[in-house]
This record gives sequence, C-alpha cells and structure tokens, in this order.
Amino acid sequence: MSNDKYIGVTTGTIATACSVAATESILNSSDIDCVKVETPKKTLDILIDNCKKLSSNSACAVAHKNSYNDPDVTVGLAIVATVELFEKTGNGDVVTITGGEGVGKITKPGLQIPVGEYAINPVPRKMIKKNLENILPDDKVAKVTISIPEGRKIAKKTMNPKLGIVDGISVIGTTGIARSMSSEAYKNSIVTQIDVALALNLDNLVFVPGNIGEKLALKQLNITKQHIIQTGNYIGFMFEEAKKRGIDKFTFFGHIGKLIKVAGGIFNTKHAIADGRKEIMITHAGICGADTLTLRKLYYSKTTEDMLDILDEKKLHLKVCNSIALAIKERCIQRFELDLNVILVDMEGNYLNDNFERFLL
Repeated sequence: MSNDKYIGVTTGTIATACSVAATESILNSSDIDCVKVETPKKTLDILIDNCKKLSSNSACAVAHKNSYNDPDVTVGLAIVATVELFEKTGNGDVVTITGGEGVGKITKPGLQIPVGEYAINPVPRKMIKKNLENILPDDKVAKVTISIPEGRKIAKKTMNPKLGIVDGISVIGTTGIARSMSSEAYKNSIVTQIDVALALNLDNLVFVPGNIGEKLALKQLNITKQHIIQTGNYIGFMFEEAKKRGIDKFTFFGHIGKLIKVAGGIFNTKHAIADGRKEIMITHAGICGADTLTLRKLYYSKTTEDMLDILDEKKLHLKVCNSIALAIKERCIQRFELDLNVILVDMEGNYLNDNFERFLL
C-alpha cells in the first residue's frame, strides 16, 4: 500500500483483508500478519492486527483503518471477520456473507441492498467473494460474518440513521481505496437520501444544506425528517441528481448565509472554494435602492447577520431577501430546469423572504 498520507483504504477492503486472513489461518494453521487483497483498482498489502484459529474449521481476524488526511469517522475503527469453512454439498454459493455486531441493517427501500439485509454494499461483497474464491479448496464453502465492535456508536456520527440503516455502520467502498477529502465518496453517501425518499413515494421534498437547516425546517415546516434531503456543500450535484431522477420541483430551505451563494451561481458552497456572500448582498441591495453609505456599511460588515441588521435599519430587509430568493430560483431554472420554492431564514428560523409558496406551513 502506498505511504501517501492522502490515500487510505475503505471499510470494504479491511473487511476483505480480515476474511482472507481468517480463511488462510484455517487452511494453513499459521499466524497471519499481512495479506494481499485484490480490489477493483489494484492489489494491496493490508496489515492484520490479530488473527486466531477458533476451531478446526473457523477463525477470526481483526484489522483497522489506518489514518490518512481525511475527516473519516471510520479511521482507526476495528473490523472483524469470522470465517467458517464447510464441506461443499451442492451448487450453491461458495461464499456467503452476513453481518454481526455493529454492522447496520437496512430498514428502508431505495438503497443498494434490500430491506432486511446487512449494510454490506455490493462492491465489498464482490471483493470478499472474489478474494476467498481464489484461495478456497474446491471441496469447501465459506460463511463470512463481518462485525464492527464500535459500529453502533460510530453510526450516530453518520447519515445511516436518516437513511434507515439501524444498529451500526455500513461496509462501503467502490474502488477499495479511499482518497483524502474524497468528494466522490461523500457524494455517493448523500445522494442515497434522494433514492430513499423516492422509494418511499414522498412528495414535497425539502433540500437543506445541513443539520442546522434540517433542524429549522422541522421547526417551521409541516414535514417529517424523511422529507428532508441534506446537500452538504454539494448543492449543484444534489440538484442535478434530483433532476436526473425526475424531480422537477422542491423546496430549497436554509440559512441565508449559505443559500445566498447560489444566487451568485456558486453551487459548491465550501468556503475555501468560493464565497461571494458580501458581493451578492451588496449587488441586490443596490438593485433594491440602497444608497452608497449603506452599500459601504455592507461591504465592511463581518457576517450575513450583520448585513441583515444594516438592511433592517433602511427598511430594505424584505425587498433584498426577496430579490436574492428570486435570483436563486432563476439560477436553478437556467442551470437545472428546476422550479424551486426558495425559503431563506435566519439562525432562529425566522423567514427572511415572503415570495415563496406556503403549502408546507
């Protein structure tokens, strides 16, 4: 495995490595401290923390995800594979896979795994099967149980509860390799919210930037958590994915400090990538009749909330916020052909514009 601090491995790769180590321990009765794992991208050498034979036909192995430069809640997490070998008696699967403690179970439709199954995604399942089939004797079949002892606790820090994955985390990965700040991995995780909502036949979806937006939306709107889709900073990506899935109209709800960026055509709202909040606010204030002194005050203000206070003094608050909401709507029509119901709020959830549909109130 590369020493590049920006590259790690997925939970699926670690689960596969532990499965291989446990199987080799049964077959060879030897201590295993490193195994080779074939991933969709390349063959990796994965270190094993501990491997022990439990009986003549069973063994378990433990390994963990090494740290890399990424805010991944599963870094350092121990993953366990218990393997049992049996005599082959028919033409069924050579390798069967199930979950144990700390691996979540699917309770809602719309995900890659059917309801009732353990949340071990398709690619990790294929990796485990392929790697074990390469080393299993022709007369043997294997049952693999993946466990993640800290999975229940870690799951609270993930999107799993919202997606209906209960009692643990998911074993994921599409390439076997995790890269620092992997936008693709994050996008793959958040887009599943849309699939679950569609599978549940929900109408009146509400897209929000994050946890604050969700909390305020639940407070202000007549909806449930299932109606809320969190976009993170990838607003443009999520809108595009919604359109691909046939969703043409929904509510875009959130704090003005985040949503205002979309009015300027900024669809990845991560601060390090683009900001422009001040400039956008000044532009709309000017359009709405603010004088030069007011525009100057806006320019030297520190936060969006400060700018709103300045506009309040000039009784321009509502007019400017309506202008910003309309600009957001127009940007999304132009780029995605989406008809958005835009609701801007402050940190307490107070409505800042009034040019929105009120069917959710």
